[in-house]
Amino acid sequence: MPKKLEDIDSPADLRGLSVSDLEALAAQIRERIISTVAETGGHLASNLGVVELTLALHAVLESPRDRIIWDVSHQSYTHKLLTGRQANFATLRQYEGVAGFTKRNESEHDPFGAGHGSTSISAALGFALARDLRRSSERVVAVIGDGALTGGLAFEGLNAAGHLGTDITVVLNDNEMSIAKNVGALSSHLAMLRANVTPAIRRAREDLARMLERLPMGQSMVLAMDRFRDGVKGMVVPGMLFETLGFTYLGPIDGHDLDELMDMLGQAIRLPGPVLVHAFTHKGRGYKPAEDDPRSFHSTGGFDVKTGKSEKKRKAPTYSAVFGDALCRAADNDDRIVAITAAMADGTGVECFNRRFPSRTFDVGLAEEHAVTFAAGLAAAGMKPVVAVYSTFLQRSYDQIIHDVALQNLPVVFALDRGGLVGDDGPTHHGVFDIAYMRQIPEMTVMAPADEADLQDMLVTALALDGPTSLRYPRGEGEGVEVAREPEALPVGKARVMREGTQVAIFALGPLVYRALEAAEVLAQEGIEAAVVNARFVKPLDEELLRSLAEETRAIVTVEEGILAGGFGSAVAEALVDAGMRDVRLRRLGIGDEFVQAGGTSVLLAQWNLTPEGIAEAVRDLLR
Repeated sequence: MPKKLEDIDSPADLRGLSVSDLEALAAQIRERIISTVAETGGHLASNLGVVELTLALHAVLESPRDRIIWDVSHQSYTHKLLTGRQANFATLRQYEGVAGFTKRNESEHDPFGAGHGSTSISAALGFALARDLRRSSERVVAVIGDGALTGGLAFEGLNAAGHLGTDITVVLNDNEMSIAKNVGALSSHLAMLRANVTPAIRRAREDLARMLERLPMGQSMVLAMDRFRDGVKGMVVPGMLFETLGFTYLGPIDGHDLDELMDMLGQAIRLPGPVLVHAFTHKGRGYKPAEDDPRSFHSTGGFDVKTGKSEKKRKAPTYSAVFGDALCRAADNDDRIVAITAAMADGTGVECFNRRFPSRTFDVGLAEEHAVTFAAGLAAAGMKPVVAVYSTFLQRSYDQIIHDVALQNLPVVFALDRGGLVGDDGPTHHGVFDIAYMRQIPEMTVMAPADEADLQDMLVTALALDGPTSLRYPRGEGEGVEVAREPEALPVGKARVMREGTQVAIFALGPLVYRALEAAEVLAQEGIEAAVVNARFVKPLDEELLRSLAEETRAIVTVEEGILAGGFGSAVAEALVDAGMRDVRLRRLGIGDEFVQAGGTSVLLAQWNLTPEGIAEAVRDLLR
């Protein structure tokens, strides 16, 4: 009688189960993941694709003694269900609930946290070398997808592991996708492997080897056969990439065949030195809507399980869609404009640009560092590159922004999607650092739109500048303002007064301008007259307007959806001090000195007093 998922408290409970028992568990796990993500939202397609792979890993390893390092870790839901978190799994990605990614302080079975790609091999190598230095014997396994393998850090890890030669197993989960279809030479190489090195060929070799070993000089014949195989393989699979890097290559194998998976993984962890196991899987496996449309189900909100359709109705276009439309309109009139994305064409609104201008769209895979330097080269050659990327992912390219773009004052536009709090994906995905890390870079113009109309105007402004620009905007729907008019370039460094007031001035950045206006309405009913300013520009700051309102009110409140240290409020404070206005009362609202956890955006905004009520209370407190 197969065990039920509810009976599994730890990976130790998997040992001794038959393949049929594990297959029954796989079906239960899929049902649990689908029903939970339908309620909470989350990464569905990737998790459905690794159910058998995860079961096989935990069946042959001894976690937490043995270390499993998940790359990105958005595919770790099965891992969480098998490691003591199924009782709370319904809280997935909720405030103070089960995290959507691995998290060290959540479980001893999560040795390394991740939310960005390409980290697992380097981290696993660190664990392996620490093991060697301690003279212990635990096994270390990194699980990385073919999408994450396009990132440069993954190649650095492979190179170092092959050089050091320590015992480490890398499992390549190859589903031919990251979020969108994989691109680049590595993707073509893996496709060649899938086509030409099949499990049937591997099994035939093993059967022949067993037969030959019974004969006199059989071992010599097996060795000769292997040398011949490697020669043929070198012709069929150009370069034998992983072997050249110092890895023993095993595969490809069917990532949904539990018997084959456990056999191959069992062999891999017994082999000395670096070993790479290549398993091909199918995103969305077992749920037809996700199988048919894995891109939409990569990361999804709640949906109807029967139909796969989202139940959420949009009231306004998303900022990503507005950006994509504005970029297309600008490109109609300027053939120098090109778009660059790092495997995020859909998420950043670049997909519509790609349909219109495929020869001017470049998806570089999970390689943000390359994206920035590539853009710098394009700009130096006379083009107008727009790098569309999530705020949190651009952090990976900080040196390239400074060294390759800003130092040469090149006109690269950084369109930072998901600027601010993004909700349930948690600390690895909140885009709260970009205001601070961009405003400190010389030559950089930094702006943030209050709404959709601001966004299209700011894109036109950025494309007209001769130097680099950071344009950040939030996730999700806009404010619903009219965007049909022709965009206009804004005067650089000029804010806009949205409401007059004489007692206090609220300088707000981004869509929080509208929350500040609501706060001003509440305050007006209490007899407090608050001016509200749409700051628009963090750098250059509208110091003339700031000094004028500071002299009139002697009380300033800044509001930003970003980290306070070095952010917009810091820019205001510095400007007031530099102007000698040290007697002006100042209150800064934003994200404090800690990482923001997962949770609904409304909950998190309230936590940091970035709601109308929180802003109003900050004004009252300042005026007391």
